[in-house]
Amino acid sequence: MIDLYSWKTSNGRKATIMLEELGFDYRLHLINLGKGDQFTPAFTAINPNQKIPAMVDQDGPTSEPYTIIESGAMLFYLAEKYDLFIPKEPIARYEMIQWLMFQMGNIGPMFGQAHHFRRKEEKVPYGIERYTKETRRLWGVLDQRLQTFEYLAGSDYTIADIATFPWTARYGWQGIELSEFPNVKRWYDAIAARPAVERGMDTVYDELMR
Repeated sequence: MIDLYSWKTSNGRKATIMLEELGFDYRLHLINLGKGDQFTPAFTAINPNQKIPAMVDQDGPTSEPYTIIESGAMLFYLAEKYDLFIPKEPIARYEMIQWLMFQMGNIGPMFGQAHHFRRKEEKVPYGIERYTKETRRLWGVLDQRLQTFEYLAGSDYTIADIATFPWTARYGWQGIELSEFPNVKRWYDAIAARPAVERGMDTVYDELMR
């Protein structure tokens, strides 16, 4: 059994999408960031960095509970454990790793800064301009990649796509119109239509928040 500690954010949704795609039961524990749940001693014992998501696999590699922090590491762990959404062929595997790292090192940090500066009440023009410009550049990188390939790692849907999709879903926060990037839009629409993605993005959280 997997215990997932998460909230309805782009990083949190990566983990719930992945678990929904795998199709087995897991326990979702909501960590309400607005109420400061991430700073409680109970959650800090799970993730000393006080960030979501965090995951405890009750049947870890040594058949003992194993805790994993960092959303990209969680996706990689689950993909390898269940041999799904991760290519076996070496070149395809390295393509997947590169685009997963691209999300972790570029998409997440830069899109997150754009969200922060564009949505904060006190406007900081330099921050808005810097991160909006970089976000738009990264959308262009994605669009160029997806002009050639159906998915980020090639012909197959992988954890690179699962990691990236929730960040692109906030396109409105970034000042982006999907129609500006037709190749990303094609990819986005295909992934959004997956039932597991729909559940992992919203439904599983909404069910617990009622």
